Amino acid sequence: MADCCDNDGCGLNALRQRQRRTLLAVFWINALMFAIMLFVALLSQSTSLFADSFDNFGDAFTYAISLYAIQRSQQTKARVALLKGVLILLAAVLVIVQIIRSLMLTSVPVFELMGVFSALALLANSICVWLLWRHREDDINMSSVWECARNDIAANLSVLLAAVLVWLSGERWPDTLIAVGLAILLLRSGFGVVQRSRQQLHASA
Repeated sequence: MADCCDNDGCGLNALRQRQRRTLLAVFWINALMFAIMLFVALLSQSTSLFADSFDNFGDAFTYAISLYAIQRSQQTKARVALLKGVLILLAAVLVIVQIIRSLMLTSVPVFELMGVFSALALLANSICVWLLWRHREDDINMSSVWECARNDIAANLSVLLAAVLVWLSGERWPDTLIAVGLAILLLRSGFGVVQRSRQQLHASA
């Protein structure tokens, strides 16, 4: 009897199972981190931490719909990736709204909470990046997931920087400035995913 691993269909099924296990793991990590980070962001009155928490929320949703797309056609995967891009852009809009709201506040964010929990988020997202590394070039579905995970690392490092700058300056402006940078990162990433998805849809059509 031929070894199943010699069969292309069996090899593809094995790849999909590995993708499924990875996506389930990173989904639960990001769902938990969203709940924790949002609570701490509201407690510390940090706009950059708020932006980071919604990045985790968008990623958790992204991983959930990526699970749906694993066994679908390339065209369906491109459509799901397009939806991910739109969600990233929506997250950017929510962050911009929060930035505008923060301009009306005079209180200084609690930099201790910002630093500790952004470091915790960095650890969690580093695990996600490590899990997703081998899938980053599988297909457009997994490459768009990789894009989200990579953005998280940059976001976490930015919030850590914001915490340090708030501590040194005793002012709110570093937190707001970092949040603006995160909004730009989300916009750039969202437009990039949308563009690649549309190209994939055009090619598959």
